[in-house]
Amino acid sequence: MLFYENVRLALHALWANKMRSLLTMLGIIIGISSVIAIMTVGNSLTTSMNESMVSLGANNITVYIQQKEEETETTEEGLKFEAIPRRNVSTTDDDLISRDMIENLCEVYPDEIYAVSVTENVGSGQITEGRKYANITFTGASVGAFVANDIKLTHGRFFTESEMDAGLLLGIISDKSVNNMFDGDPEAALGSVINVEVGDKFYPVTVIGIYKYEQSGFAFSFASEKNITTNLYIPLKTAKAINHTEGYTSFTVIVKDGVDPDAFAATAQNFFKPYYRNNRKFEVSAFSLTSVVETMSSMLGKITTAIAVVAGIALVVGGIGVMNIMLVSITERTREIGTRKALGAPNSSIRMQFIVEAVVICLIGGIIGIILGVTAGIGAAKLLDTVAVPSLFSIVLSLSFSMAIGVFFGYYPANKAAKMDPIEALRYE
Repeated sequence: MLFYENVRLALHALWANKMRSLLTMLGIIIGISSVIAIMTVGNSLTTSMNESMVSLGANNITVYIQQKEEETETTEEGLKFEAIPRRNVSTTDDDLISRDMIENLCEVYPDEIYAVSVTENVGSGQITEGRKYANITFTGASVGAFVANDIKLTHGRFFTESEMDAGLLLGIISDKSVNNMFDGDPEAALGSVINVEVGDKFYPVTVIGIYKYEQSGFAFSFASEKNITTNLYIPLKTAKAINHTEGYTSFTVIVKDGVDPDAFAATAQNFFKPYYRNNRKFEVSAFSLTSVVETMSSMLGKITTAIAVVAGIALVVGGIGVMNIMLVSITERTREIGTRKALGAPNSSIRMQFIVEAVVICLIGGIIGIILGVTAGIGAAKLLDTVAVPSLFSIVLSLSFSMAIGVFFGYYPANKAAKMDPIEALRYE
């Protein structure tokens, strides 16, 4: 009951001096609202970045060949020296990753691998017909490439396994190409034969599918709508035949749900070591973007926290303001304190009264700060075109810190009031 009586007295004292109480809370309000707004924006940006990276294949693993590091050579006499650095080492067919190697990887790890994406770039060119044109990148793709790149068909179908093996000139084009070449009519595009010009050669490609073009958030294009370059996908075997190549310099592994991409990247890298044991120029490496995403998230989190800590200095300033106003309040209520002590109120009761009053000031200021901070954070997130993610941790932490400030900065004035001599206090004018 004593605690609730102290709360009632605190609220009465605040209401009696509304303007002074509001000005006292201002530092607490600014500090908490700033911290919460900053943390909300930071969380929103981190969440948005993670979603963007996942959509780009953050859980996929890229396997590629790279030049080996220079090794120290030893002479017959036992002298060691650094080998002459190799520069611009070109690959041969024996250095490339073969189709058999990729198939063996899939056979050994069927429970970890969902799909494998392999692409072959034939070149940049145009689809042409009369005065109509569409800029394209002529790209060979495996079935897994459509999974890895999250290609969404709007009309038609993907290649079948038999069509992939037959090496036919079939194509899947973007809706942008359909707009340029067929006036946006997908029915006219499906089944039609388009002329693809790459370099000085023409390829008659039969359209079997249309996909929705989505511009990557990490690859901006400043071209006009008509001149945007999109991929024209053909079967991988067809592209390899056009380029007269056999092996691959890289490919992408899409792991199944629940598989750690980083761990499987190391597994895949070890898998290829026997194949390249005797290759003095190249080796196979593998990596996933998961670690990159985690590093970026951690960095952004540290920056957000650092800025929030700086903004939180206003809380300390607000605490000093609370201490100042409590000292003024005690001076104004000296006779009241003397009367209570003369009537038998113990020091602990007087001390608790003023500590509770300081905490109530900080608590009310904290609640107002939370409301303003969340509102400002949501508004800022909308301006940045991201989904607002208010930080529950920062809300709880800020409010707890605010109440702790009330106790810390309210204790000295409260203790001063508790130690007053009741006779001197009653004589105070």
